[in-house]
Amino acid sequence: MQRALVDLARQGDEEAFADIARAVGDRLMAIAYRILRDVDRAEDAVQQTLVTAWRELPSLRDADRFDAWLRRILVHACYAEARRRRSWAANVRILPVDGPDGRDDMATVLQRDLLERAFRRVSPEQSAIFVLHHYVGLTLPEVADELGVPLGTVKSRLHYATQALRAALDADARTLSSTERLA
Repeated sequence: MQRALVDLARQGDEEAFADIARAVGDRLMAIAYRILRDVDRAEDAVQQTLVTAWRELPSLRDADRFDAWLRRILVHACYAEARRRRSWAANVRILPVDGPDGRDDMATVLQRDLLERAFRRVSPEQSAIFVLHHYVGLTLPEVADELGVPLGTVKSRLHYATQALRAALDADARTLSSTERLA
């Protein structure tokens, strides 16, 4: 079904593209949010992705590679959005992206907050690879192919992203434990 919609959209069918956008919008938003860690910026990146996809769709050579092509556009839109708004201000609002999956006790909120702070310390390039590998489930060669970068670059960025996330979480854990001792 999606291939038929992609073929129709490639020929200029706006309704087919609208159907595609509705089908992939939530998934794109989830990926963009995980890369940018900000709902508003993620929405901007998704919107830019869909505009670019509509404009460039006639140049798509293989309709079967549409999802990979679209994710690549999304990652580049996230990079551009991160460059455009370099300030990583703390986001006061906590909005569920995936929806609630059970009770939201204090420990869960604390863990989510720690992860948010840790992800803010990682570059968008590292975050994109981390998200595509761990959230989307792509293998490292698939990530390299989608982003058009060498496999070694993907491995390096994933390594440094993981290292930075661990260091940030460890630093926050030490801060929390010293705060608990003072209390």
